[in-house]
Amino acid sequence: MKNLVKYLAGVLVAMGLVIGMPAQANLSPQDLVQQTADRMLGKLKEERAVIAAEPQRIYELVNEIVLPHFDFEYMSQLVVGKHWRGASAEQRNKFVGEFRTLLVRTYATSLNQYVDQQIVYLPSRDKAGADEATVRTEIEQPGTFPIPIDYKLHLKDSKWIVFDVVIDGVSMVTNYRTTFAKEIRAGGMDALIASLAERNEKGME
Repeated sequence: MKNLVKYLAGVLVAMGLVIGMPAQANLSPQDLVQQTADRMLGKLKEERAVIAAEPQRIYELVNEIVLPHFDFEYMSQLVVGKHWRGASAEQRNKFVGEFRTLLVRTYATSLNQYVDQQIVYLPSRDKAGADEATVRTEIEQPGTFPIPIDYKLHLKDSKWIVFDVVIDGVSMVTNYRTTFAKEIRAGGMDALIASLAERNEKGME
């Protein structure tokens, strides 16, 4: 868990690498990652001074480049698990919003420390024609082992979209599902939503 929290600080960088450009039918997910990397990292480097003076700019970049291409509804279903079926439409909408905000506010502020890191793209193991794909990468760390990060995507409306991130063998979806299941058992879906809303509000202070 500690390693997951530590390494997830850089996830949104790589998320941006994966999905910062519209999906193209003639590009594999891995090709898309490599072509998008220069754009995302270049933007962060270009606006380094602006971001230092106006930290809110990080959120704007994440919203502009990353969020429209993440399947937060599907991710929410996965992290809530069996409890999703029993949730009302209102509860589902509130949870998706709070979960989305949680991910952005938890990790976006740490993006700058990963701007100068080297990303290595590993060979794809996906089968041609599959509707799911895994982009395998490693983020090199000076003086220590690289961090393996896999990005799981699926086709939705003919576009590749991210639904999970696996860091050093630990799935983000699985990690949150374990944590959220405990909170739901203790207080129900509304208590979990309230807890996330409180954490997000504190993050805005």
